[in-house]
Amino acid sequence: MDTNRLKEAYQQLEALDDRLSYKLRSRSTLVSPTTEQLDARLKDVASYTLELKDILREFMLAFAKPGTGQRPPS
Repeated sequence: MDTNRLKEAYQQLEALDDRLSYKLRSRSTLVSPTTEQLDARLKDVASYTLELKDILREFMLAFAKPGTGQRPPS
């Protein structure tokens, strides 16, 4: 396991959460959103999804590769 890569991926995940999670939370309103609001929300969801995919890839690579000081799997 590459602990440095794992730590960096976790920091990226935390930054993504801080930056975009509040925009994706459900908003209960009695008024229907406008087309512009729906477009903005769709862009936020797409951006979040793509960044999350990249972060998940980093987590997978961090666990798949032996890091410094770690014994490679037999």
